[in-house]
Amino acid sequence: MKKKVMAVLLAGLLALTGCSRSAAKEPPETEPAPETTEAPAVEETSGIKVIEHAGPDHDRTVSIRIVDKNNPALPGRVPEKVRGIYISGPMAGSTELFGNILNSLEGTEINTVVIDLKDDQGRITCNMDTPVVAGIGACRPYVKDMKSMIASLKERGLYVIARVVAFRDPYLAEQKPEWSLHLADGSLYRDRQGMAWVDPYRKEVWDYLVEVGTAANELGFDEIQFDYLRFSTEGTMKLVVFDEEVTAGRSKTDVITEFVAYAYENLASQGLFVSADVFGTIIGSDVDANAVGQIYTEMAKHLDYICPMLYPSHYGPGNFGIEYPDKQPYDTVLAALKKSREVMEKAAEEDRHVSSQATVRPWLQDFTASYLGEGKYISYGYEEVRQQIQAVQDAGYDEWMLWSAANRYHLRGEE
Repeated sequence: MKKKVMAVLLAGLLALTGCSRSAAKEPPETEPAPETTEAPAVEETSGIKVIEHAGPDHDRTVSIRIVDKNNPALPGRVPEKVRGIYISGPMAGSTELFGNILNSLEGTEINTVVIDLKDDQGRITCNMDTPVVAGIGACRPYVKDMKSMIASLKERGLYVIARVVAFRDPYLAEQKPEWSLHLADGSLYRDRQGMAWVDPYRKEVWDYLVEVGTAANELGFDEIQFDYLRFSTEGTMKLVVFDEEVTAGRSKTDVITEFVAYAYENLASQGLFVSADVFGTIIGSDVDANAVGQIYTEMAKHLDYICPMLYPSHYGPGNFGIEYPDKQPYDTVLAALKKSREVMEKAAEEDRHVSSQATVRPWLQDFTASYLGEGKYISYGYEEVRQQIQAVQDAGYDEWMLWSAANRYHLRGEE
């Protein structure tokens, strides 16, 4: 389970953020400090110092948050047990339709809304006057006054999460082609939907995402949730030509984990919670993890919440020994979360419980996957949603979110 206490260095107190975010013990007074282990430090713009050879055995690398006039102490953060739904930008901008959804939440378990701030097209869904956002004209303001809307949501007692789509960003790719993935002929790489992707290795892209996250904090969001924090999974990715000076020998999994740590250091230090969506299929699968660049247990070391997409429709025939997983929502979600717990516990043991671990908060399916073909899917409604929620609880977890791209949710038995 995630340790929710963030790191501060003040008046000789050490605590951790970033890489390990767990306390480093001072060596006993009777044990002289090794002469060769003077702690080298790497300063970061977020006020993070990396110290090697920490701990009683001098075998740990830890991160310490510097507190000074340029790097104030981390504000207190109060975690919420999230039971949420996703809301698109256009829906959030429709006073009537969004109002109807909010009214329908009365008397349900829902206490959270996940709202598109940077959507699947790379557009910012409200006005945002920050350097790169304004410079490329990224705003498509479905929501005219995001700050006021968030304040009204909080008056209803709702926790508000900003969904920020990361590396599949066709708008940024077009506006900043030098930050994007390219083919050998110099043209932009596009997936089968015609979507261009920016280059996860580019520090400029990292800083753009942090810029959006910082603005989200100013708007009043409680949490940043990154989606598409990965590489494209399509076979055409083998045609992409990477700049070796930029990749610097790093693998896909290296760079995704590095970005997660970087974003966490910069955004959690502002008081935001930080989470990331990941494919459920990467859990315990090196093949899937290396393809997308997501290592479940490594990413979890640098997040408050990790959000596997456990949609039964995402699992192929035979997964978990289930003929058609979409037709057995309870069994599929339960099996996936048992696997999650297994790999998390194994990683903690191998790490000697040094590193923090994100709280697991899965996405659940509230849509019908008719595209799977006759006999391979079922219609999803209230009962199928309740089965998935029950599976979450039976697996020992208590947070979840529902996904419906159309924002149509089955929250009551009569629906």
